[in-house]
Amino acid sequence: MKRRTFFIGIVCLALAGVTWALVLHIRGPVMPGYQITEQALVQTVVATGRVTAVSRAQVGSPVTGVVIERRVREGDVVQPGDVLAILRADDLEAAVLEAQAELDQLQQSTRPQAQAALREAEVRLAQASREARRRRDLFRRQAISREELERANEAEASAAAALEQARLTARSLVVGHPNEAVARARLASAQALLAKTTIRSEVAGTVLTRNAEPGDLVQPNKVLFEIARSGDTEVLVPLDEKNLEVLAIGQQALCVADSYPARPFPATVSFIAPSIDAQRGTIDVRLAVKPEPDFLRQDMTVSVNIETGRRDRAIVVPNDALTSIQGKQARVWMVIDGRAVRRPVQLGLRGLTQTEVTRGLKAGDWVLANGDAAMSEGYRVRVRADAQWQSRSGVESATRSETPLNLD
Repeated sequence: MKRRTFFIGIVCLALAGVTWALVLHIRGPVMPGYQITEQALVQTVVATGRVTAVSRAQVGSPVTGVVIERRVREGDVVQPGDVLAILRADDLEAAVLEAQAELDQLQQSTRPQAQAALREAEVRLAQASREARRRRDLFRRQAISREELERANEAEASAAAALEQARLTARSLVVGHPNEAVARARLASAQALLAKTTIRSEVAGTVLTRNAEPGDLVQPNKVLFEIARSGDTEVLVPLDEKNLEVLAIGQQALCVADSYPARPFPATVSFIAPSIDAQRGTIDVRLAVKPEPDFLRQDMTVSVNIETGRRDRAIVVPNDALTSIQGKQARVWMVIDGRAVRRPVQLGLRGLTQTEVTRGLKAGDWVLANGDAAMSEGYRVRVRADAQWQSRSGVESATRSETPLNLD
């Protein structure tokens, strides 16, 4: 009797197992999936860049010389006209003194002497003219010989010639005459060369590098100082070219300097390079920083989060649920009444982990997590909700980067 009861129990359990297996087969296998929700979505591009000045000035020496004094170092703020370094200039100083001496001699000696010679020539001509007139009167009265008259006329003519020469000399030495202009130009040229030995800043900015020390021999083709011009500061970011389609001038960004992670600051996309770096496959993007934080330094490393798109209410699906992606078109496996249905969808904002669906899905729909699953249309399945996905309801970030950065 006990043996019979035991066998009956075994048969019942077997029948129950077969029945349960049959039910499971009819209901279909359990597969991971997502229940679609409507939520806010922000698409961002995350990358790393460096702080840079809008422009930099390279300062060199226009003449060859030896540095005898350097007056600035890295980090110093300079204004136009500030002295950066001084070169030895003994020969140029001597040339200035020589040119100055020539001009002084012209103004204080040569010119007065010429004017005095002119006055003396005028007096001599007047005397010679009077004597010639007197001798002509005497000759008419036959009181002197013709020879004496001719000597008087010759003396008058010689005095007149001497006066003309004195006038020409004095005229060549008047103020503003070419002779004086040449002397002044020679002095100005010597002074200009001497001034070049004092190296000054032509711009306002901050000294970034210095390549000159006292005793160094410098030449015109050598950069002695590099100065970041005062003005707008930028963040230069080389981005993967795959992000180009979502970038636009005027997009807002949030930047965090690696040295000051607790002090994020805003920036705006101000420039997108017109060409791609073929070797790196990147495109340079510049972000304008206004206002400029006081802690920024040139070439400082900065993490950048550029907001390239935002939706206050969006249908969002994880990327692993998408298949057959072609531009803005894709397909998903939906689960309707326990059966898998392949449905086309239209995409909106796209990121590396999730994508906006603008048409083809609505909140509450279920999709399979594995969009590439091999199954037939109408295949029975049961969906196991992805707990991690369901816990991320709220504002989502579609980050187009392999290294997302939390900027909260």
